[in-house]
Amino acid sequence: MSLQIFITAKSSWDDAVELGEEFGYRNAQATVLAPTGTIGFMMDCDTTGVEPDIALVKYKKLVGGGMMKIVNQTVPMALRKLGYTPQQVDAIVDYIDVQETIEGAPELKASHLPVFDCAFKAAKGQRSIHYMGHIKMMGATQPFISGAISKTVNVPKEATVEEITQAYIQSWKLGAKAISIYRDGSKRTQPLNTSKDKTAAEIAQQAAASMVTGPIRRKLPDERHALTHKFDIAGHEGYITVGLFEDGQPGEIFLVMAKEGSTISGFADAFAQAISYALQYGVPLQALVDKFSHVRFEPSGMTRNPEIRFAKSIVDYIFRWMASKFLSNEAQFHAGVNGRELEDGVRAEPEQRPLAASAPAATASPKAGSYSTIQNQEDAPPCSTCGSIMIRSGACYKCSNCGNTSGCA
Repeated sequence: MSLQIFITAKSSWDDAVELGEEFGYRNAQATVLAPTGTIGFMMDCDTTGVEPDIALVKYKKLVGGGMMKIVNQTVPMALRKLGYTPQQVDAIVDYIDVQETIEGAPELKASHLPVFDCAFKAAKGQRSIHYMGHIKMMGATQPFISGAISKTVNVPKEATVEEITQAYIQSWKLGAKAISIYRDGSKRTQPLNTSKDKTAAEIAQQAAASMVTGPIRRKLPDERHALTHKFDIAGHEGYITVGLFEDGQPGEIFLVMAKEGSTISGFADAFAQAISYALQYGVPLQALVDKFSHVRFEPSGMTRNPEIRFAKSIVDYIFRWMASKFLSNEAQFHAGVNGRELEDGVRAEPEQRPLAASAPAATASPKAGSYSTIQNQEDAPPCSTCGSIMIRSGACYKCSNCGNTSGCA
């Protein structure tokens, strides 16, 4: 069968040469080495082309979330080829599974370590193949392939500009037709890593160390719970979406303004990103609420939210709403959220002070004392400019805070 395949292949190439000599060739390659990253993993290959393995133990991040541990399957075969007994092979493989490196494995000869060197240093190791080893491997293979080899030269994160320059120059001298460079850790996320992501304990330890070294960003998981709220400020509609950490605290916000121009939409998006970064770097929500609530600019006006009847601006509304969802009752009261109670159980409404504890029960009649003064103004609307409750002035209403009137001269 194999002889028949050889005869057929030879005949096909003879026909290709004969036809090419008569009619010529166009856009043709005789032999190519295709990109085989994903294909290699699907076929359970240890490497993904003409290149050394990334590491004996590596972790691949999956697109839909999660992580897959990949262990090089040729190590036991190589150890047997080097003369190790089955018991020694099992002991060395078990060591690799636990330590994620072959360096320091029991009964492994130091002279055999170079056989197992990989492109990247192991998380707990020191050895790796120099970047020129990748390039020389390409140079040795390229003369037998008419198309350019798809090959990524993996360099350590310590690689300098001069070293990468030399990598390109040496590739050209060796006849490599194409080369790409990847520096370990140069991207925020990379599909293959030599160790797992940090555990929660490690993140907490790193956060504690940040008091000395600087702030640490706490990122949200790829899939997170979120809360979306629709608001209306004087006819200007929008949506606030808050992404939540695992503990239910806000970690990001998205702000979408409906039927608005690109300018205000762009500002809203940029502002939301800035606040999201602040939350992820540990700025307390209380500090943001204190800073941005009651900021006054247009658009402002009445809302449909009974807890925030009047918004002095979009920013004011956002942070008072966030206070109503994520802060304590006392913090909500101080932020100006309507109808909140303090810790002692007294209803905390700015326009209605709690009665003195020493006053007789009879004085609490709804028709007596200072309450009648409030009752006389209960039909007064809020000021369209500043939101304060107006007072009657003849047939109209006047704002005692800013001087605005409801239409009277």
